[in-house]
Amino acid sequence: MSPALEAVLAKAGLQVTPDEFLELVADAAKRLAPPHPDPAGYFTPDQRDALTDVGLDLGPHRLSDDQPRARTVVAHAVLRDSAVTVAEAARRLGVDTSRVRHRLGVGRLVGWKDRGSWRLPAWQFAGSGVLPGLEAVLAAVPKDQPALVVAGFMTTRQEDLLVEGTPMSPRDWLLAGGDPKRVADLAAGLGTPA
Repeated sequence: MSPALEAVLAKAGLQVTPDEFLELVADAAKRLAPPHPDPAGYFTPDQRDALTDVGLDLGPHRLSDDQPRARTVVAHAVLRDSAVTVAEAARRLGVDTSRVRHRLGVGRLVGWKDRGSWRLPAWQFAGSGVLPGLEAVLAAVPKDQPALVVAGFMTTRQEDLLVEGTPMSPRDWLLAGGDPKRVADLAAGLGTPA
């Protein structure tokens, strides 16, 4: 296996071998790959007309689509690999695993099922607790937003969260003691047109 890939994984802090990482990427690619290369084939003519009237591109797969898709596959693989199990989250929080599952159930933690087991993204933890203000932020996130979208939002600098003129990610903003309501207000808009 490539020493360069090993170095990249180590630098990123991912505790996975290159072979395991490539397996994660292949698995994510299979799950994300459309089973049909022509999206228009999924819809009736009336549905196609309605969808194209509102601006959706139902054209067949193009080579230019591959780069963003590859980025998404890698982002999914990294998100999955850096996520923790319920048992790991319970140890980190100093609670029983049933408390972690309860928090997942009521939306006080975010996670997804992977092969029958919960995975919790690492961005929501800080030290031996959860990110300050996490509960308020998660309550504002629209329920239809996937874990990758929420992770991307929480870890990407936002122009509306400035500290001394510098944009901060919502995670860094909360860690610095910023107002959770500001992040919650931004999170409420996830998935809506700008």
